[in-house]
Amino acid sequence: MTFKSLPNRSFSRRAFLGSSAMAACGVAASFADDAAKFPTVDEEIRRAAGAAPLKLLFQGNTSAELVAWQKQFSTELLRRIGPHRPPTQWTSVALSTKEFDDYVREEWLLQADGVPSLPLYVLRPRTAAPADGRWPLILAVHGHGPYGNDAVAGVDTTPERAAEIKELHYDYGRQLVRRGYLVLAPCLTPFGRRLDARFQNSKQDQCGVAFVRMMMLGQTLIGANLRDLIWALDYASSRPDARADRIGCVGLSYGGRMTMLVTAVDPRVRVAVISGALNVMQERIEGAFGCGAQVIPGLLEIGDTPEIGSLIAPRPCIWEIGSKDKLLPREWAERAIARLQRAYAATGQPDNLSIHHFDGGHEWSGTTAVPLLERVLKGG
Repeated sequence: MTFKSLPNRSFSRRAFLGSSAMAACGVAASFADDAAKFPTVDEEIRRAAGAAPLKLLFQGNTSAELVAWQKQFSTELLRRIGPHRPPTQWTSVALSTKEFDDYVREEWLLQADGVPSLPLYVLRPRTAAPADGRWPLILAVHGHGPYGNDAVAGVDTTPERAAEIKELHYDYGRQLVRRGYLVLAPCLTPFGRRLDARFQNSKQDQCGVAFVRMMMLGQTLIGANLRDLIWALDYASSRPDARADRIGCVGLSYGGRMTMLVTAVDPRVRVAVISGALNVMQERIEGAFGCGAQVIPGLLEIGDTPEIGSLIAPRPCIWEIGSKDKLLPREWAERAIARLQRAYAATGQPDNLSIHHFDGGHEWSGTTAVPLLERVLKGG
């Protein structure tokens, strides 16, 4: 075999770099063309959300069918939520008491081995007590925000706090103590005084951060908050001034989400008012959803928000929807309502489900809530 020598050609540095750059651009363009053929993570998640199994939707028509379905669905739901049972023994530490003209605000800390301490407010009426000295009880749950349970309890000591309360009608705990209820307002995680100072000015979503860190410990954030709400009810039921057989629960936004959940799994709650929370996770994850405080791993395998809400039936429940609330897409809300209505129809008490549309945004209304709470918790 013979070889011919190639012509002696000299390449300048500029020529070499130019040809290399052209080659690189060609490769990059080729990669870009190839990448365009593959679906992105967002596209894959949106596809999966649209095809979510939802295997345990209620399809029955009778009360017996609903009861059987509720047992099955709640078992699967709680398994996915993970640890959520409160301690059976704890100590209650009184931190402060502040008196107002028509109510008293007590600040407490519940402490137990093996779980984080739970801060909460108790709002106690100063008006004439019922004949037996016990008040019907309201669990008032707060939503997202830097002040935690302060707004719900009416702590308006700064202009910023007062503005938040005014905008969202957020002091529903204070509103209800003035109507003759003993009100509990616990602080959930990771909000208010439960958020470490080094995270308070962080640009990261602290719900997502807390969720990821807790998952490493075999916990969910929503499970921890469910535990604390049940714990608050256990504490309230032990108070001599509370009627443990007359309990209602109310909440806005994430507070509405947790009102739905604690009412669904704790039969002591006789009536619920859920505001600004009639959206479904199937819709939420189609966008850039990242709130770890609402995540139940694997929920869409079995159902969604309407199915959790259906566990409340036949107990009375109001879902408040503001006409200007941009967080509640109308078409998805209508589908959710239809599924809730099917469950309540099966109980033979469809009127115990109320959808209250009001003129407003993402805020608490209470217009229909007040008379319902009065009837259920103060009636005969």
